[in-house]
Amino acid sequence: MQRIYEPENLMEGELLQGMLASEGIEAHLVGRDLVGGSGELPIFGLLGLSVDNDQADYARELITAYNTALPLSGDEPESFPGTLVC
Repeated sequence: MQRIYEPENLMEGELLQGMLASEGIEAHLVGRDLVGGSGELPIFGLLGLSVDNDQADYARELITAYNTALPLSGDEPESFPGTLVC
């Protein structure tokens, strides 16, 4: 197992875990149960996504592609041009 990414928060971690699962990569969200103690634990490095060694490179590529993705031109709502509304 390799720790390949440190999400900023639990929601990002779970979203990326689901995205990797949709590509056939089993990812483990390490530190999920420690988030409740964030007032008493260090904030940084608490969460981490870990995958099997043989899938680490592909998982990193997918996360990089996700983080650098931009909305397609023309997909923005007319009331908010240039803004992606989820």
